[in-house]
Amino acid sequence: MPPTFAAMLSLIETLRGEQGCPWDRKQTPTSAIVYLVEEAFELVEAVTADDTAAILEEMGDVLFQVLFLTVLFQQAGRFGVTDVLGRNLHKMIHRHPHVFGPDKLDNADQVKQRWREIKQLEKGDAVRSTLDAVPSGLPALMRAYRISERAAGIGFDWDDLSGVMAQAESEWAEFNAECGSAGDDAAPEKKARLAEELGDVLFTLVNVARLAGIHPETALSGATEKFVRRFKQMETLAGAQGKGLNEVSRLELDALWRTVKSQE
Repeated sequence: MPPTFAAMLSLIETLRGEQGCPWDRKQTPTSAIVYLVEEAFELVEAVTADDTAAILEEMGDVLFQVLFLTVLFQQAGRFGVTDVLGRNLHKMIHRHPHVFGPDKLDNADQVKQRWREIKQLEKGDAVRSTLDAVPSGLPALMRAYRISERAAGIGFDWDDLSGVMAQAESEWAEFNAECGSAGDDAAPEKKARLAEELGDVLFTLVNVARLAGIHPETALSGATEKFVRRFKQMETLAGAQGKGLNEVSRLELDALWRTVKSQE
């Protein structure tokens, strides 16, 4: 079977057919999106690792899940793959008037602003706020970044990086004060106040990243992977001594961590 879109669609239709796979036949759009999200995150991980073989495989998995979902809607009589492609083709051309039309834009920031304006016009009354276009289902860190970006797009922003860094320090001071305030740490009211103050710290740090030209999702993913790498190296060093990390003291754990850091 040649590797074409038509061949992939034919494969999916076979899987969904009477003589196909019982598991594939019982899938619905609601059940299928779970696997699409999982595959998308696996693709992100592969791209972040810059692993060519993994990128190739995971990109194929994401494409399969998108086409599988399309076939489900096509079999329900709602739309087909050509409708999806046609709609997206029209939208991409319409949102790039500086390429396919008379608009003249000089830099990426102007392009992003024009994109938002066009998208707002396309949505019409369906979008009552500048922030409505940001999906509520995004992971919290990504949504905070997009919300901040939208607000900044209409001028509601700090003047520079130093301003938002000062705000972050102020938010951290408020969280620190709440941590040290009198009261039962286990009380629901105390937990709620701490959560609110910590949320303010995190939201402000997202804006620190944005104004520094860094995507917080990328930064946090990198830091997490670095921790995972170092932790595994600690496990290896402890294992060489015939121990598990749960069998060594805190002082020994700190020493192992310093050793791993010094080797990088």
